[in-house]
Amino acid sequence: MLFIHKIACISPQQTFSTVAIDALNESVENKLKVIEPSYEGIPNNILRRMGKAVKMTVGAALPLLENAKALDGIIIGTANGGMEDCIKFMNQIMEYDEGLLTPGNFVQSTPNGLAAQIGLLKKNNGYNITHVHRGLSFENAVIDAAMMLNDFPENNYLLGAADEISSYNYNVDFLGGWYKKETVSNKNLYTLDSPASIAGEGAVMCIVNSKKEGALGQLKAIHTVHSEDKQYVMQELKAFLAQHLKNESPDILISGENGDNRFLPYYEAAEKLVDKTTNILRFKHMSGEYPTASSHALWLALHILQTGSFPNHCVKRKSENRSFENILIYNNYKGAQHSFMLVSR
Repeated sequence: MLFIHKIACISPQQTFSTVAIDALNESVENKLKVIEPSYEGIPNNILRRMGKAVKMTVGAALPLLENAKALDGIIIGTANGGMEDCIKFMNQIMEYDEGLLTPGNFVQSTPNGLAAQIGLLKKNNGYNITHVHRGLSFENAVIDAAMMLNDFPENNYLLGAADEISSYNYNVDFLGGWYKKETVSNKNLYTLDSPASIAGEGAVMCIVNSKKEGALGQLKAIHTVHSEDKQYVMQELKAFLAQHLKNESPDILISGENGDNRFLPYYEAAEKLVDKTTNILRFKHMSGEYPTASSHALWLALHILQTGSFPNHCVKRKSENRSFENILIYNNYKGAQHSFMLVSR
């Protein structure tokens, strides 16, 4: 499909610039908020007008673009990008009776503002698109990038995803029963037998093309499923493994398990489809739950391929008899949107 040559991740853990993820940062009030860098590459007069989602996206992207080949496009996935600015702008309409409104909030109030800001800062006039498909936003961005590289194999694209914890989407999801009512810690997220999860946010950006030389790894295959039928989803996963791994088991399964007992049966069923020698890892105690959290799992997969190790706090089942060649990522968003990604060397 495509090869990933550079990748950056701004998350609630120490994943940006100097990576140190063996220690786990703890959630606060059921929220895992990102560790924001200094954003040195963004001019101050622009930075102070940026919303958080835009800052995270641009901040993760700019280091990848230093000394990089010219980009032929920018492809971003988000479900709630710019939502905080949107609410601020709407509140101003009411407060100022449609008078002196802040233009910055308006410009950044739509999801496509994430990709647009990168294009404006880098003066990139190429293909620029944002995919907004709730829990499959990042996956659709990946599929788009793969399709573009199939047609234009010499091109280079910036591919990524970002979502923030805005007061609006947090409150709506909390009332919808997606976040836990009792105060919990991400350090014991998987030991709780209760519905809902904890909120997260983050931004992951990468440079992709169709050239293997010098790549960090390959995103070999991707598949998405819309269904609440567990049996059907597992049939799709089994077919995915048969097609792309020839019925062999992946070395690692990175599971999107998030502490919500309503969706644990999906993940347990997926675990039964892989060998007992397959390592099983979890990541949402690091990132929290948000629509494009699967991008964090992709970053973790590439980190494992590069370092040959993974943090102990991620381990659900560990095997000593596996090298790390093929990593399967299975994510489930709200029980209805499922994705499988296969990452390999």
